[in-house]
Amino acid sequence: MSSADLVAAAPAPPVSDTETGLRRLIDRGFQFVHPRSPEGEVLAVVGIRAHENVIDVVRLHAEDDVIATRMPGGEPDILAPRTTLWQVSGSVLTVIDQLLALPDQPAEVAVAAETGGQGGRGCWVPGRGGAAKWLPASA
Repeated sequence: MSSADLVAAAPAPPVSDTETGLRRLIDRGFQFVHPRSPEGEVLAVVGIRAHENVIDVVRLHAEDDVIATRMPGGEPDILAPRTTLWQVSGSVLTVIDQLLALPDQPAEVAVAAETGGQGGRGCWVPGRGGAAKWLPASA
């Protein structure tokens, strides 16, 4: 491993302001929507990123009211998921830092791929504490 590889593998420094955090999320592939009330008032800033059989969602209601969630890719309602794989709430800087620290490929998906997950066929099985596990389909 070269020194360049070590630099690339180092974690990003903590987010220092909201704008920088949102730009990092956009760089990571998040797309944002701004749901509005009937009067036109912005209710939240919602970022969504679908990847590797999961969906990551971050909802910013205020600087100290932010929720980030990772859920299975087949979840029918991403704003009120029945199953979550990971969730955190708190201030914008804390939540964005934790969201950016998540691996791109969740462990459940990596294990299924490594153990012959039949090309991604399978299903999410509910587990303890709202977590789920990827159960690969058998041949």
